[in-house]
Amino acid sequence: MTPARVLVFGFATVILLGALLLALPQATQDGLGLPFLNAVFTATSAVCVTGLVVVDTATTFTHFGQWVILLLIQVGGLGFMTFATLFAMILGKKITFKERLLLQEALNQVSVEGIVRLTKSVLQISFAIEAMGALILTLRWYSDFGWSKALYYGVFHSISAFNNAGFDLFGNFSSLTAFVGDPIINITIMLLIILGGLGFIVLADLLAPQKKLRLHTKIVLQVSGALILFGAAFILIMEFSNPKTLGPLPISTKVLAAFFQSVTTRTAGFNTIDISNMYGTTLLSMIVLMFIGASSGSTGGGIKTTTFITIALSVLSTYRSNLHVVLKGRTIPREVITKAWAITTSAAFLIFIVLSILSHSENSDLQTLLFEVTSAFGTVGLSLGITPHLTVIGKSAIILTMFIGRVGPLTLAFFLTQKRNKLTTQIKYPDERIMIG
Repeated sequence: MTPARVLVFGFATVILLGALLLALPQATQDGLGLPFLNAVFTATSAVCVTGLVVVDTATTFTHFGQWVILLLIQVGGLGFMTFATLFAMILGKKITFKERLLLQEALNQVSVEGIVRLTKSVLQISFAIEAMGALILTLRWYSDFGWSKALYYGVFHSISAFNNAGFDLFGNFSSLTAFVGDPIINITIMLLIILGGLGFIVLADLLAPQKKLRLHTKIVLQVSGALILFGAAFILIMEFSNPKTLGPLPISTKVLAAFFQSVTTRTAGFNTIDISNMYGTTLLSMIVLMFIGASSGSTGGGIKTTTFITIALSVLSTYRSNLHVVLKGRTIPREVITKAWAITTSAAFLIFIVLSILSHSENSDLQTLLFEVTSAFGTVGLSLGITPHLTVIGKSAIILTMFIGRVGPLTLAFFLTQKRNKLTTQIKYPDERIMIG
């Protein structure tokens, strides 16, 4: 059992347990429980922190069902190995070297050195941010719902936002559209999404006492900021006069809504305007942003911001006939570039395959299906409204896409590949050129 196989089996086991709980009569308001395929879909969406739903969370589930979903979101967002380590530390159990290797794989680290200390920091930072978000949202919603419901909504939506899940409790698949002009809710949710999408390594680096930030942290902050600004500007320009989206809103609310929609494409899944009425060009830009996704080692999905910038720099170096890919005075290792291309190619191929399947099984246009598939792979959760109407084949394909998007295409490839003799992988055969381009 390699680390990749343990992670794949671990996530699959959590999803199965969650589906069994959601299929119980106590989980739904009609007392019948969810049909098993819908239960698996919902559990996968929660564990993979996606947010695509085939049934409305608020009107379908009881408090028990909603708490199951919230627990699945928390475990899926932080990683089941992180929680296993937490319980081991509570029980006073020593973390073995094999478990440290699993944590290294789960947190996408290059070394096991300091991995347990990093795991403790991940838990502390995550719970602190979620608590702060829950407090702000509770105080805001107190006047609307009273203390009890406001606290419940505050906790649920804070955890859902920080883990980039996108599940909400406002009913009728409305998400946060009722609060499109509310600056407190918009800014709080956006900050939670951004902090969850930066990655635990970046958060730990920002909070560390040393003054100098790692190169990884600098790149993540710069690329994430640039993508958010570009997305917001593009959405604002394209949708400014759209009577079904930003058109009727005051200018300040237009800007706020544009930023919110840009941030939520970073794998969050909330929305404050009806995205199904956006222009096709705007939706295409959101598909690109969803494909890129959040950053490595975060609660978000996609190919990741660092993968995107590595690919871009690699292409630019090829144009300039440079032998090395250089970033801020540092050469990016060849194996990192190869991995970035492998991730991007695998992701594009997966989306193409699933899109081909859905184009035959679903009665919808190609752009709507591409938006759905990319949202599933990027664990985003945004939809143009077709998720509840998917066929059995469509649901199954999206379930698999969400799962691969969460564990990662390469992790799944390592899971499926038999362990090879190390000696055979080091053999160097003679070079021979082939024509390219």
